Amino acid sequence: MSDEAAAQLATMGRNLDQAATGAKEFLETARIIAGLDLMITVDTSIAHLAGALDKPVWILLPDAHTDRRWLRGRSDSRRYGSARLYCQEALRTWDPVLRQVAADLEGETL
Repeated sequence: MSDEAAAQLATMGRNLDQAATGAKEFLETARIIAGLDLMITVDTSIAHLAGALDKPVWILLPDAHTDRRWLRGRSDSRRYGSARLYCQEALRTWDPVLRQVAADLEGETL
């Protein structure tokens, strides 16, 4: 991810890194997620936890040939009804993805 893309992503919300939250266990992380209106994350255990909790979660996926469980060419998830998927169209091109997330976030009523 470019420095510009990382900076843009950082302006979109709170830092939920373990060092910032103090969460030491998955249960603590689940409690933090439960208190959020929306989780924006990459494909990690946090994305799955938010989806399992049925919290709105926007998942940024690395490229068009991502993990097959997300199914290609979809913006929704069969596994998590609360998930919206944002996939790179080309490897290492986060800028268009982040622009779309920012535009969707502006239009979202949480």
